[in-house]
Amino acid sequence: MKYGVIGTGAIGGFYGGKLAQIGKEVHFLFHRDYDHVKQHGLQVDSCDGSFHLDPVNAYRSTQDMPQCDVVLVGLKSVNNHLLQDLLPPLLKEDTLVVLIQNGIGIEEDVQKMFPKVELAAGLAFICCAKSEPGRVNHQCYGYINIGNYSCKNPSVIDAVVSDFREAGVDANEVEYFEARWKKAVWNMPFNGMTVALNTQTDLLLQNPHTMQLVKDQMMEVIQAAQACGVKNIDDTFADKMIDNTLHMTPYSPSMKLDYEFHRPMEIDYLYTRPIQEARKAGYRMAKLEMLEAELRFLEDIR
Repeated sequence: MKYGVIGTGAIGGFYGGKLAQIGKEVHFLFHRDYDHVKQHGLQVDSCDGSFHLDPVNAYRSTQDMPQCDVVLVGLKSVNNHLLQDLLPPLLKEDTLVVLIQNGIGIEEDVQKMFPKVELAAGLAFICCAKSEPGRVNHQCYGYINIGNYSCKNPSVIDAVVSDFREAGVDANEVEYFEARWKKAVWNMPFNGMTVALNTQTDLLLQNPHTMQLVKDQMMEVIQAAQACGVKNIDDTFADKMIDNTLHMTPYSPSMKLDYEFHRPMEIDYLYTRPIQEARKAGYRMAKLEMLEAELRFLEDIR
């Protein structure tokens, strides 16, 4: 299959890079890194084995890219309005678009932009960042789950999962709605708390007060998910997420990096939307509503 990558930052660079490393045809859209990558290639420094791609199928504009079988979208969700212009040149009648983004409600809104496009969610469990132009720093984890939102041909999802596995990425197909909410159990406490308290994941869990607050927020997400009809999620999932984080490298989540580098934070899909969905279902995430308000304050005073 022919892959396109829109948003070649840490996420797009890592997953697209892994596919390209094993010889899959991958076409990457770059912004500021284009000149560097054309001259020097793409470097992925990884805990699982570093690699360098050169040459790279790199482009400044999707107008110059070929139509693809699968498009991996690694844009931050605050930039999803750009998809209106970025996606169409890459689309065939049966192109699958995989949104490797955080939050609740993303596929619903993109589907409104592109009613006929087939969509899937990409749930990435990975600690990585783009440390400098053309260089991705992969610290730990790295698996990805794919949740089918509107793909009519399940074999395409199977093929994507198979390609990732061939590339050495642990990949699985999962139930879409359940997977989005399960990802929120980690994302909602840690992304916002690291910003509001100017810290990293490890320090939040080393302190008994913030450890309890993280656990309380996770429980709010779990109870909100249950109210919204999500199956296969209970209190033990919070303990699993905390245990996974305790074994992680000390980490600044994507929202913390966005805040530090004065980029817009993904508050809408990470906080506002799930809070709204929970309220519609009759459940209030009180502690996470407070965290959302703190993040809005920090965003507004910059």
